[in-house]
Amino acid sequence: MSNVHVMDHPLIQHKLSLMRDRQTGVKEFREATREIAMLMCYEATRDLPLKEITIETPLAHAKTSVISGKKMAIVPILRAGLGMLDGMLELIPAAKVGHLGLYRDPESMKPVEYYAKMPSDIAERDVILIDPMLATGGSAEAAVTALKERGVKNIKFVCLLSTPVGLDTLQKAHPDVEIFTAAIDPELNDHGYIVPGLGDAGDRIFGTK
Repeated sequence: MSNVHVMDHPLIQHKLSLMRDRQTGVKEFREATREIAMLMCYEATRDLPLKEITIETPLAHAKTSVISGKKMAIVPILRAGLGMLDGMLELIPAAKVGHLGLYRDPESMKPVEYYAKMPSDIAERDVILIDPMLATGGSAEAAVTALKERGVKNIKFVCLLSTPVGLDTLQKAHPDVEIFTAAIDPELNDHGYIVPGLGDAGDRIFGTK
């Protein structure tokens, strides 16, 4: 899985352990989600192109590097993806934000798009798609498809937890999408929850469990 990157940095793993703990409250869970997202954004943007410029320091002129005008967007999958958004924007505050809402049809079990609001120039931007969980992979696959239908060419998917099934589903459907995850958990239960996982990320972020 050459396009799957597991973020095993000690800070990420420590904060993820806090999120897994059922005793962790809403405030701490939300803060850890934001902080892990920021740390993962650091890695997911490692390949941003640079250009050399000359600036004047208090002592002399210096040749240095800045990001080469890359236009970016962050798209959370509603609603749990919103918990990762602020952490991402702390590092790339100039990024535009799109929103994509999906729900699972109870009969077909297929993801259905119920809401989409994107920047008008989304097709010209590199997109980081965010969702805390990559479980079956169905929602992520549908979200990437929705972005590609809107003309997006370069997409990265960032999640906190994933499963082999979810990774396989997303990779087979969209082999061009790089995936960044903090951990790969072994399985799903009969209700489609990641095990051992961390529970329902949306409920724990927003306190609705």
